[in-house]
Amino acid sequence: MLPGMDTVTSAAENLPSDEAEWLDRVRHADPAATERLVRVYSPRMLAVIRRLVGNDADAHDALQEAFVSAFRAIGDFRGASQLGTWLHRIALNAGLARLRQRHRHDERSIDALLPKFLDDGHQAEPAVDWRPTPPEEVERRETRQLVRQAVDRLPESYRTVLTLRDLEQLDTQETADLLDVSAAVVKTRLHRARLALRTLLDPYFRQGAVL
Repeated sequence: MLPGMDTVTSAAENLPSDEAEWLDRVRHADPAATERLVRVYSPRMLAVIRRLVGNDADAHDALQEAFVSAFRAIGDFRGASQLGTWLHRIALNAGLARLRQRHRHDERSIDALLPKFLDDGHQAEPAVDWRPTPPEEVERRETRQLVRQAVDRLPESYRTVLTLRDLEQLDTQETADLLDVSAAVVKTRLHRARLALRTLLDPYFRQGAVL
């Protein structure tokens, strides 16, 4: 995983001690319980969707769609997984559905972002060593922001795979199932996306340049 690609986390879930009772209130459309669910889980779900769709307007629309789906299906939730895990998957599906609605047939090629190689097989401009030195906290935050900006610049199909695998930490088969592609396609796109991301970030790590 590349520097700064740590999963965004939210504050600890502020849930009642008796979650079963609280969920029962949600299932019966109790306004206070429903509002609490939205308040507790919205930040995390919005972050997940935003990393997929790449802009705030689409992310907020998809978040609303995710909660609509969640409230329709919450009667079937039996606690086989944590509520947060269940909502995370709904958020992922809502973000992917929003991407499919775009019908972006003019997606940019990733080839221009891949490293160039000489005839002897060596990289024309070898990437700098990214082994971390002890950074200040502000530098770590800046690095995370730079990485996320660079991820947003990747062609959509590659950004999606990179987001699901490296940010959301899904495994290859889970990612393939969500995207309705083969595991081999996921592996290929992920490899090319990581190479492209290194190309985008290399100037920053080489010279401290702002992307």
